[in-house]
Amino acid sequence: MSANLPEPWLRGPLPGVHPLLSPALYALQQTREDLARHTQSLTDEQVWIRPHGLAPLGFHLRHIAGSLDRLTAYLEGRPLDGAQLSFLAVEMNPGASLQALLDEVDQALSRTERVIRTIDPATFAQPRYVGRARLPSTVIGLVVHIAEHTQRHVGQAISAARLAAQWVAAGGPA
Repeated sequence: MSANLPEPWLRGPLPGVHPLLSPALYALQQTREDLARHTQSLTDEQVWIRPHGLAPLGFHLRHIAGSLDRLTAYLEGRPLDGAQLSFLAVEMNPGASLQALLDEVDQALSRTERVIRTIDPATFAQPRYVGRARLPSTVIGLVVHIAEHTQRHVGQAISAARLAAQWVAAGGPA
């Protein structure tokens, strides 16, 4: 929680935001706060540790940023561009610092939040297409998926952060 506040969804309505869009925005704010809280004591080395061969925290942070960017493009009705496809290919590559990864996540969250805030509720049922196969969805379907997919990886990121800290504390391989 931020400064002893309750979770975002318990802080009241978001001014100027349709109530059906608010839960997604609450989830994205919760993402920001949970990642800050659960990564604050980690070193850059711990970000890329792979206890038991599991995906490292760094991957989850990169994937959150990259998937937000990709899903937001679909939400806007755009196909992915070369930079987005290239980013997807390097999400597992180690090396970035914790702060650089958190900055990437924050930038992606901010952009997605801006896009969601501009959605006209009259467009909720409009079709949107996902991926090269152009799988069918809708505006509201993508908004909900953005929130739930991001939260799924936040949970995995928190687990990865805890495992990395415990792994190092127990003398596991770095």
